[in-house]
Amino acid sequence: MTTTTAHGDSTVFVIDDDPALRKSLRWLMESIGLRVATFASSQEFLSAYDSEQPGCIVLDVRMPGMSGLELQERLREQGCQLPILVMTAFGDVPMAVRAMKAGAVHFFEKPVSDQALLDHVQSALADNRRRRMESQHHRDAAERYARLTAREAEVIELVVQGLSSKEIGHQLGVSFKTVEAHRAKIMRKMEADSVPHLIRLYLDLPPETRKPSAPQSDDAMATLDVP
Repeated sequence: MTTTTAHGDSTVFVIDDDPALRKSLRWLMESIGLRVATFASSQEFLSAYDSEQPGCIVLDVRMPGMSGLELQERLREQGCQLPILVMTAFGDVPMAVRAMKAGAVHFFEKPVSDQALLDHVQSALADNRRRRMESQHHRDAAERYARLTAREAEVIELVVQGLSSKEIGHQLGVSFKTVEAHRAKIMRKMEADSVPHLIRLYLDLPPETRKPSAPQSDDAMATLDVP
């Protein structure tokens, strides 16, 4: 493996059995300040792969040993979220189609256009960063939601349904003041700056985290300005 450090923490993982091409692509990525790691085989990549490392993969689909397609399948089984850009020999369309069906975001026929590759690599890196930020946002919201008491969890579900504090109090058999106190604690624990923000945080919770609630009426949701 050969690694070059540059700006940011994202890495372009180049996997190809051709040493000349690996060197060429490493220099190309380095020329625009990208961090690069090159590998001569799928096995070499897997032995060094860290699922927490953001970036993207530039992958040759035909290699000795484990092929690029087999590596794609292995990574998919492991839950890898790295975007994969595949390279194929000229005219090897069936292989490219298989790679795209397996989840590759783009494919290139060799020889690869430098500018086209750079454009798609930067797009893939940006997409991976966005997805990771969204995942972290959801995890953070889930951790905050887990700090709510059972009663606060009931209240937030009713808030999301569009019920007022008076209606929530009537349904739960508690006073208006008690509901307002619960809502204030919920807003603080969830770090929400408004009711629409609170609702968005709740709706963004992973399905397995959020408790099921009664169906929301269109009229109730129409009164909420949720982006």
